[in-house]
Amino acid sequence: RHHRLAAAVEFLHTATLLHDDVVDGSDMRRGKAAANIVFGNPATVLVGDFLFTRAFELMVEDGSLKVLKIFSKASSIIAEGEVDQLTAQRRIETSEEHYLQIIGSKTAALFAAATRIPAIVAEKSEAEELALDAFGRNLGIAFQLVDDAIDYDSEASESGKDKGDDFREGKMTLPVILAYARGSAEERKFWEEAIAGFRTEDEDLAHAVELINRHGCVDATRERARHYAQRAIDAIAGFPAGEARTAMAEAVEFAVARRY
Repeated sequence: RHHRLAAAVEFLHTATLLHDDVVDGSDMRRGKAAANIVFGNPATVLVGDFLFTRAFELMVEDGSLKVLKIFSKASSIIAEGEVDQLTAQRRIETSEEHYLQIIGSKTAALFAAATRIPAIVAEKSEAEELALDAFGRNLGIAFQLVDDAIDYDSEASESGKDKGDDFREGKMTLPVILAYARGSAEERKFWEEAIAGFRTEDEDLAHAVELINRHGCVDATRERARHYAQRAIDAIAGFPAGEARTAMAEAVEFAVARRY
């Protein structure tokens, strides 16, 4: 049962990635040509739709209304988060609070569902369900924060995606939000032009990276990721020590230490 539900989570996750790459016009995914580049947008969207519906078939086959409710809610929140991110694109006034709200929806919601479902399968208490939900939610936020830092401090050969994708798409991620807030009037003018789509050349990206490094914005983003990572580890402190809890803590540590 838990294998089928894990497959449902992975189908749902992959569907969102396929759709993301179409929406973002991405060229690379995990170091290889993105599906939309290889097969085109129509096929990529349709395969994403297939995986999405197949995930729900697996959930229905499981027979638990509670499991289906959690997955359905997570799917709705993810879609809402993606739309929210799209509407925030090229909006320099996007706040850190709004940014955290977006990643809490588009990324952390799926992590939370994936870590809460096992407690239901194992027929554990609601308190244990909520503890695992908190673990996944905080891990998801930490994971996305690191992803957003990687866009400005890792090369494509290391990260598996084109460097500066977020910059060229005008995404207001935390490194940019912090650089804009900490910058001089001249620097803020650069960010306003860049996020609006008027400064997207390689030299503009190089300047953006220089400004982000000047104000320690990647380090600050990774520090926030470590904060949420610690919250994830704290959430499972009430579970018995053992191989499973150790593995979960190691997954958190990997998520915030990675550079790809």
